[in-house]
Amino acid sequence: MRSAHTKTDPFGARDTLNTSAGKVGIYRLSKLEDAGLGNVAALPYSIRVLLESLLRNCDGYEVTEADVQALAGWQAASPAQVEIPFKPARVVLQDFTGVPCVVDLAAMRAAMERLGGDPKKINPLVPVDLVIDHSVQVDYFNSADALELNIDMEFMRNRERYEFLRWGQKAFNNFRVVPPGTGIVHQVNLEYLAKVVFLGPSPNPTPKRGGELVAFPDSLVGTDSHTTMIDGLGVVGWGVGGIEAEGVMLGQPIYMLLPEVVGMELTGKLSPGTTATDLVLTVTELLRREKVVGKFVEFFGPGVSTMAVADRATIGNMSPEYGATMGFFPVDDQTLCYLRQTGRTKDEIELVERYTKEQGLFRTDRAPVPTFTKVVRLDLSTVEPSLAGPKRPQDRVPLSNMKPAWREALCTVYGKRLVANGTPEGRWEGEGGHKIEPKSAAHATPAARSADPGFTGVPIESDGKRFELKHGDVVIAAITSCTNTSNPSVMVAAGLLAKKAVEKGLTVPPHVKTSLAPGSRVVTDYFEKAGLDKYLERVGFYTVGYGCTTCIGNSGPLPEAISHAVKKNDLVVSGVLSGNRNFEGRINPDVKANYLASPPLVVAYALAGTTDIDFENEPIGAGAKGSPVYLRDIWPTHAEVQSVVEKCVLPEMFAEQYGDIWHKNPKWNAIDTSEGELYDFDPDSTYIQEPPFLIDLPPEPSPIQPIRGARCLAALGDSVTTDHISPAGSIAKDSPAGKYLMSLGVEPRDFNSYGARRGNDRVMTRGTFANIRIRNLLAPGTEGGVTRHLPDGEVMSIYDAAMKYKAERVPLVVLAGAEYGSGSSRDWAAKGPFLQGVRAAMAASFERIHRSNLVMMGILPLEFEPGTTWQSLGLTGEEVFDIPDLSDNLKPRQKLKVVATSPDGKRKEFTLTVRIDTPVELDYYRNGGILQTVLRKLLKD
Repeated sequence: MRSAHTKTDPFGARDTLNTSAGKVGIYRLSKLEDAGLGNVAALPYSIRVLLESLLRNCDGYEVTEADVQALAGWQAASPAQVEIPFKPARVVLQDFTGVPCVVDLAAMRAAMERLGGDPKKINPLVPVDLVIDHSVQVDYFNSADALELNIDMEFMRNRERYEFLRWGQKAFNNFRVVPPGTGIVHQVNLEYLAKVVFLGPSPNPTPKRGGELVAFPDSLVGTDSHTTMIDGLGVVGWGVGGIEAEGVMLGQPIYMLLPEVVGMELTGKLSPGTTATDLVLTVTELLRREKVVGKFVEFFGPGVSTMAVADRATIGNMSPEYGATMGFFPVDDQTLCYLRQTGRTKDEIELVERYTKEQGLFRTDRAPVPTFTKVVRLDLSTVEPSLAGPKRPQDRVPLSNMKPAWREALCTVYGKRLVANGTPEGRWEGEGGHKIEPKSAAHATPAARSADPGFTGVPIESDGKRFELKHGDVVIAAITSCTNTSNPSVMVAAGLLAKKAVEKGLTVPPHVKTSLAPGSRVVTDYFEKAGLDKYLERVGFYTVGYGCTTCIGNSGPLPEAISHAVKKNDLVVSGVLSGNRNFEGRINPDVKANYLASPPLVVAYALAGTTDIDFENEPIGAGAKGSPVYLRDIWPTHAEVQSVVEKCVLPEMFAEQYGDIWHKNPKWNAIDTSEGELYDFDPDSTYIQEPPFLIDLPPEPSPIQPIRGARCLAALGDSVTTDHISPAGSIAKDSPAGKYLMSLGVEPRDFNSYGARRGNDRVMTRGTFANIRIRNLLAPGTEGGVTRHLPDGEVMSIYDAAMKYKAERVPLVVLAGAEYGSGSSRDWAAKGPFLQGVRAAMAASFERIHRSNLVMMGILPLEFEPGTTWQSLGLTGEEVFDIPDLSDNLKPRQKLKVVATSPDGKRKEFTLTVRIDTPVELDYYRNGGILQTVLRKLLKD
């Protein structure tokens, strides 16, 4: 959508670059330095990539000369509070977040048709890849046919969704779908989709060079917060909400304030026995403490040069867990090595090297260190084996301290207390300097038996086996998630540990649900070549699917006998997974305590069967002859791991697996779907429905109006995540969503997950704020999606209360604490509250992606003054809220008065900051959201 007054190359930066594939265009960053606009060589590499995008796309309309000058003059110490437009090269989607994106595009086409416009204008203008990886669940496990059976279940459950995506694949240009069973989106992106340097059409074509290709840095946004994994390859990318991604797909820039860039210097090298997973858990803990939310983190130092891309990608992947927009590693020699290892062509690799060196985007140890806003340092030799949990990824637990940490969590987090002779309630035998007995107190029979059967053991019979289940027993052990399955070193380490365990005669207890979900089929190839697959299977780690499984809640049900025992006896059982998220209620509804760990530690805990163990001093189990086997006896050495990686992870494997990936799945190819530019929404579908956002949309927006007489729907504490807000995981039979599906004749066994039903607003609105672990302080003593309808005080589900308020024409607000909306980039964490009637969210602070999503759905984000919370102001949530000065005169980040009137008639007035940060965001809010904004612009063009 260009203006008649667009310019072409106002800085004279356009030039040519000779490559083995011929001459290509290039926009030289050095021209800005020549013009005295800034010291480009001193800028962080991530800023240079953004600067190149501005320079290349500068047309005086969407990107102005002032935008280029502002970023070229970036001041590290205090970046100017100036917004810039960023136009990524491409968009990556996964199917949970991608389906609603495509649904919204289909809805925009329908709305455009109703308004008399051309539906074909609604079409991706940049390349979009959707990878189906979030739909496979671990229904079957510990068997050779688990993979095939889970795939059959996946296609049966998701037929309607897959038919819809097949339609989208045909209906939209610039839109590709990677079929199910290929791998996890971020690993597929890292190993195949990413180019590092793109070749594309000129943004400012002229008759002379209209057909000339231009080289530019690969960059992207993705509808998954762990899109940042690609930062390890030197590609700028981060996660955004689905609605923000749709704007990029439709040619809109992402508008962002000039970022702060924190440099993290890595020195030394990892000690023997530590892994990239241990490193990333340490980095996550450290950077969370440094408060890098909303900032770029860029890694530098001698420790980076020896770090393989797979290890870098592990660190980049968990940027959302430490709160940064991204964790960036510039292109260097290790990048080129990885491109060769993963089967990229000679021409592609040559282009990457030539272009990045030409543009000053290639890092070497001799290059000057960029100027950063702040520098944080980490000596890699100080990293120790670690886990994180039991319910937050930033809560690192050293492996050496795991046993006492588990016991403390059992007491303080889960309220389980063992009373033994002479032992105070809430304390454990062996603590406080006393000797720790070889058998843990949780598994011992105390002198005075506790009334809690979780300490003495609950007898269970399942699958013909009898055993006891206790607090701390591991019931899920999953090698899963993009974070670690992309890294051959930790995957091979898991295989070698399994091999040594089998040779020692160790077995996995019957209460452990084991699963292996590789991030791509290449993992299977190198396991088979190394002969490690058979050992993993001997300890229960059969491949269950190629996708994001346990880490997103697709762990599948526990065996019925175990599930029943956990619920009946309120057992605090554990999950250990090689993932990146362990928030409450995320992994499995029966499993309260979940720990993140490296793949080899996942296997180790599966063998031990409990998290209540000291691996240093206690045996992991008894060997074939009854002798004790310790973790140190089966832990592989670095040399053993590297030897297997070098011999068995081969470029031809990547070339073979990714050759024609678009058509490799016969089940996908056999799906029939409708044709045509408009999607024929089926009113009886329980998966895909036309959302109400654009129905009856007028051509022009209405004026911004004050909010009056609002009630609080939920009053929340700190660190409420998008997992708490957005529907995720399994659908409970007695929940509003479950009751709705059953009213339509859907049996509970066919509910599927909330993620699979993201294309149906009727299900998702009912599931908003319905997380089983959310605690609404407006309804004290409750857990789950419960609130009080006011003023009558009736306790009911949040959805039912919202609908009652809607019938009464009462607008709603949410009160929240710090880091509201942390976690995954879930657009339904904004869409759901909007459809429930929420018009404003008042929080101590917002996580970056969620704040953006709220604005793009027309919800007003309001932030309390620093050091102030809704509790400190004496609010209870029972008040009536007015925002009287809200009008068309609204400005970004202005102060707004809020009046809260309590039930006794007393008024409290306080001021909040409007967290609409830019004029463009204000335009989105004024129009009611980004979809409405873009649709109205396209209608006028």
